[in-house]
Amino acid sequence: MNPPLSIDSPQAALWNGAAGHAWVQAQPLLDRMFAPFEALLAEAADAPGAGPGMQVLDIGCGTGATTLAIARRLGDQGRCTGIDLSAPMVAAARQRGLREGLTAPRADFVCADAQTHAFAPASVDRLVSRFGVMFFGDPVAAFANLRRAARPGASLCAVAWRSAAENPFMTAAERAAAPLLPGLPVRQPDAPGQFAFADRERVAGILRASGWAGIEIEPLDVVCTLRRDELVPYFTGLGPVGLALRGADGPTRTRVIAAVRAAFEPFVQGEAVRFGAACWRIAAQAAAGGTQGWR
Repeated sequence: MNPPLSIDSPQAALWNGAAGHAWVQAQPLLDRMFAPFEALLAEAADAPGAGPGMQVLDIGCGTGATTLAIARRLGDQGRCTGIDLSAPMVAAARQRGLREGLTAPRADFVCADAQTHAFAPASVDRLVSRFGVMFFGDPVAAFANLRRAARPGASLCAVAWRSAAENPFMTAAERAAAPLLPGLPVRQPDAPGQFAFADRERVAGILRASGWAGIEIEPLDVVCTLRRDELVPYFTGLGPVGLALRGADGPTRTRVIAAVRAAFEPFVQGEAVRFGAACWRIAAQAAAGGTQGWR
């Protein structure tokens, strides 16, 4: 049985509430938009050295796209487990697995907080994450817990956002809506959230302090695409603006949508919307008693 999520965790409250349900609703759009990262992580999980009995952990698995992609790639040679603290997203992931015929032991999902979950010690060969490691309340404790779950020599491959300044698409809605939504929350540097891992040195320090070795943090720039007709549903359903619009009156909602849609115009190319995702590719190893250097 999974341990209960802490009711005091702001992230648990957020992702088990409106934000989690919004991600479930937007799942097809988000999967298409982030497909390049899914492919990259599936390849990392099946890199040289993969063999029969391979155990992969997908951290912050959301609605399961990466977990299932890895399970498909590994076939009968391994198993991928996705973990996420969002009950609605994990439920959606399990349903997707059933529809695709990918169930335990090939693909499994756990609804729990990876920071505190009691993983079987030294049980995982590879750990991956697509934008799932920036939300821990105590990232050192979280990565130490994940390190305990990793077998000696296990590899970590995670993708996280660089800074807000390098990702104008991701902040366009907030910048355009702020004058019209005075209560819109302001992002706090280093606080749990989308850009918590923007500082490369900070991320390296977190990994060193939690016992990881062979740390490599390199820029990863990827072009992502969505359909033009998906743009308004995207920004009205997701993120701080999407959450704020749930309580907005009709006239305010109309003004915000017009202002934000105009702000996204530089990213529109015909019937497609394209933007550059400025990320880090974070790699590390669980070397037994190894040095904790990085490059």
